[in-house]
Amino acid sequence: MDHHAHMHHGSEASPMDMGHGGMPSGGHRCQMSMLFTWNTQDLCLVFRWWHVSGPLSLIFSLLGVVVLCMGYEYVRSRARRYDASLDATMPSVRKKKSGKLVKGAFYGGQVFYSFFIMLLFMTYNGWVMIAVALGAMLGYLVWGDDEPSGKSVACH
Repeated sequence: MDHHAHMHHGSEASPMDMGHGGMPSGGHRCQMSMLFTWNTQDLCLVFRWWHVSGPLSLIFSLLGVVVLCMGYEYVRSRARRYDASLDATMPSVRKKKSGKLVKGAFYGGQVFYSFFIMLLFMTYNGWVMIAVALGAMLGYLVWGDDEPSGKSVACH
């Protein structure tokens, strides 16, 4: 028996098309490519609600990515300034106790933030990748004046 005629392929539309978890997709589908692409049709960034539906939403999404990535550099800058203020104002024994919680919060926030940016980059969409790099560059130019430019880049 030939079942080929009854099978739906990814490029075909189906009236019963379901999203994740068997729920209706709500009018749009999120496509995830595991290969580099410039395609923005049905592009979702991290969340189902962050869906690119046209040129205007693409522009606003890319601007949002740039601002998010700039924000990461801001958080890194604030953490460095906090460390410097501890070094300047407190003796080392007292500094270790009182500053450890805040330093840990800065570190955890930076790890979370960097992994979120990694998820954006892993859309494998060229436009999003450029927005990530542009945001990192602009953030460094604004808040990275006390950091060497040769810093290694990692998720955390």
